[in-house]
This record gives sequence, structure tokens and C-alpha cells, in this order.
Amino acid sequence: MASTNWSLKGNYFESCTCDLICPCITLKPPTTGTCTALLGWHIDEGHLDDTDLSNLEVSMFLQAPGLLTEGGFKVALYIDERASEAQAKAIEELYSGAHGGHLGVVASLVGEVVSVKQAPIDYRVDGKTRSLKVGDVGSSVVHEVEGADGGPVLVSNPPLAIAPGNDITISDTEKVTYNDNGISHEHSGTVSLASNFTYGPD
Repeated sequence: MASTNWSLKGNYFESCTCDLICPCITLKPPTTGTCTALLGWHIDEGHLDDTDLSNLEVSMFLQAPGLLTEGGFKVALYIDERASEAQAKAIEELYSGAHGGHLGVVASLVGEVVSVKQAPIDYRVDGKTRSLKVGDVGSSVVHEVEGADGGPVLVSNPPLAIAPGNDITISDTEKVTYNDNGISHEHSGTVSLASNFTYGPD
């Protein structure tokens, strides 16, 4: 049974193979025809029913074959190794779309889940640099693009967003690597998107 008693809040960033600025968020095809991304979420506060999910990390490797709204994603989900069995189960259910909400919308675009694993996930925000390390299989380092006033470059109100209702901060990717599930991938010098997120059943 789907639960309506859940919420997740925190911050998120991803780096994909699109150029600056990513056309996917304006419902255009990826700049390379396909989109490959490593994503990370830090959950500041969260729960599913009585299972507390606060202060846990989640990551996903994603390959989209074309226009993102057409789906067909191939994904691998990584859940913080610090999560208990109950917490890991709750996160897997939420990210599989079992309890609806925006995560359910994202899950509806997935064509294949190649793996779900627990792993050590190191998610960091240090000034204008964000970094993600997923065990020995994935890593990402990105740096915010500086705007005219020295602040971040923001995209507001895009028609496609992983965290609707939040401004997206644009960063430049230093390097992303991934090597798992028979996939070996690396990219650099591409776009990174970051924002706060709030997910719930509606």
C-alpha cells in the first residue's frame, strides 16, 4: 500500500553530459543526443511513516536515451551504507515511485533498474564546490559558475526540474567518473545543476 505519510528535504546536485546550459530543463533534447548523469541527494530531514531518513545520502547513475520526458532511463540506485535495513527499504520504495509524489513522476520515466546497492556515499558542499563520492564506483566534483555580481548563476521556473519550485544553481563540472554494472563512463567540462529539494506525496 502506498503511504501518504512521508517527506524528504535537503539539497541535491548532478552533473550530466550536456553543455552549459542544459537544454533538458527546457524540454529540448540533450546536447549530445543522449544524457548520462551522476546524481546525489543529501537528506537533511525525512521520513516514511515511522522510519526516520534524516541525514542520509542517496545517489543515482542515470542514462537517458534521448528527450528526458520520453523516458526509457537506465538507472543504478545507491543508498547510504549507514542506512539500516528499514531505512534502505524505505529509500528504495520512495525512489522506485511506490509512494507517488515527484519521485513517482521520475520513477515513471525509468525503463530499467540495473542495480540497487548500499555503499559509502560522501556528499559535500564546500563554498562554491560540490563533490560526491560513491564507494569506489563513482565520483563527481563541480564548481559554481560565477555571475556578474559574484553570486551564483540561477535558473528559475524551468519546465523540467528534479526539485520543482526551487531555483537551480549552475556549475561547471571538473570531472565525473563511474565504473559499475559493466558501464565505464567519464566526462568533464559539462553542466552541473544543484538545488534544494522538498518531496512529498503530492
